[in-house]
Amino acid sequence: MNSPSGPVGLQSHSFLEHEALNPRALTLSILGPLCAKSSTHAKRNRGGRPKAAKNPVEPLRFQLGLLVAVLVLAAVPLGAQTVPIAELLKDPAVSAARESARQGELRVIEDQVELTEVAAPGFKEGPRGLLMKRKFEELGLRNVRIDRVGNVIGERPGLSARPNLVLAAHLDTVFPEGTDVRVKREGTLLRAPGISDDGRGLAVLLGVARALDAGRVQTRGSMTFVADVGEEGLSDLRGMRELFGVTLKDQIDAFMSIDGTDHGITTVGVGSHRYRVTFRGPGGHSFGAFGLVNPVHALGRAVAKIADLQVPREPKVTFNVGRIGGGTSINSIAADAWFEMDMRSSDAAALGSIDASFQKAVDDSAREENERWNNGRLTVTKDLVGERPAGRTADSAAIVQTAIAVSKALGLPVALGEGSTDANIPMSRGIPSITVGGGGKGTGAHSPAEAFDATDSWKGTERVLLLVIALAGK
Repeated sequence: MNSPSGPVGLQSHSFLEHEALNPRALTLSILGPLCAKSSTHAKRNRGGRPKAAKNPVEPLRFQLGLLVAVLVLAAVPLGAQTVPIAELLKDPAVSAARESARQGELRVIEDQVELTEVAAPGFKEGPRGLLMKRKFEELGLRNVRIDRVGNVIGERPGLSARPNLVLAAHLDTVFPEGTDVRVKREGTLLRAPGISDDGRGLAVLLGVARALDAGRVQTRGSMTFVADVGEEGLSDLRGMRELFGVTLKDQIDAFMSIDGTDHGITTVGVGSHRYRVTFRGPGGHSFGAFGLVNPVHALGRAVAKIADLQVPREPKVTFNVGRIGGGTSINSIAADAWFEMDMRSSDAAALGSIDASFQKAVDDSAREENERWNNGRLTVTKDLVGERPAGRTADSAAIVQTAIAVSKALGLPVALGEGSTDANIPMSRGIPSITVGGGGKGTGAHSPAEAFDATDSWKGTERVLLLVIALAGK
């Protein structure tokens, strides 16, 4: 999918629309009903459907009062029209929740260790999911359930059902079954595969829910907490596809995922194409059948051509041959050989271009191997095993401006970036979305040496807490 071309704002249900939308557009939306010839006839959009409204017959006094407020806002720069974070910081309930987040960080770390030590390879997240379900229930989240693909869902109702903010962290890791996931402690340093990605995100998810209850924070909109499956590797964001396409279809107004550590804000979703390429031939004895087409040799030609591909500096485009396999023995001409290829870019056109170059490299390699020996026939298949859509939430969008304001208010650095996360799916659908780090310092992600430094990690929990309160409305 192509990434959205214009700024992405919260949908009409969101309280943030009065804080961050263009004042002129908002003024027109108010003047429209006042100038209409009849309040009983709904103005229709281009699709011919009546425009949605919570209350189609608004009192004139309310309409005029809101118009005055918008005209005042018109004098304020658009970037400054964000949620009043300074006011939130003065709120007694918010203060109590923040204090709970600070004092409760040890509990968050304990959850992080406990969850990390329950293995969750791709497509086998069940045991960790059951643990999260139990913890959701213990925290008092409503309607806790597991959907058909394994996403764990719990609700925290607000004063109204909408806007509905989804806060998520992923259950799965990149590590295969049998990996030692026991956590080793060295002071504030925790070592284990998956301790940061995304053991940290899951623990912060729980810490935020706990702090909200400790502060007795009541939000205007509702929150849905999700521990999702299928973020990593060839899982291809299956948890998010199910969540947005089936489980909570048309019920999500904004989305934020907690993935990894530090305090970054991901606003650009990097798209990817992933292939499994398989060369096949007759196979035979390395001496007796010498001169037969060889799938391994064809694979080597293809990988060499791919390694020489040229990519632009901007937009960033990457490619990687990640795995190779095939053959039966050292003295056999292989009957098959395969490799897996990953290509990424936040620009859909650039991703399409590198994909076309990859396709040509593979096809040329098969042709050259057949021409080289002219003995037997070699074939090749290219199976698309993963496709993540690119997406983008504009820097001017309310959700991004709110994240920036919260970070600044807490004295944290502001760093907008790009990545391939759960937020790719909602970004590609035009739903306001970001991914944020969960605090602390992570190293060695996706490697057996993965580690997490918990020094001042409470700052990450506090930031996510304040951000969800601002987004759901206090």
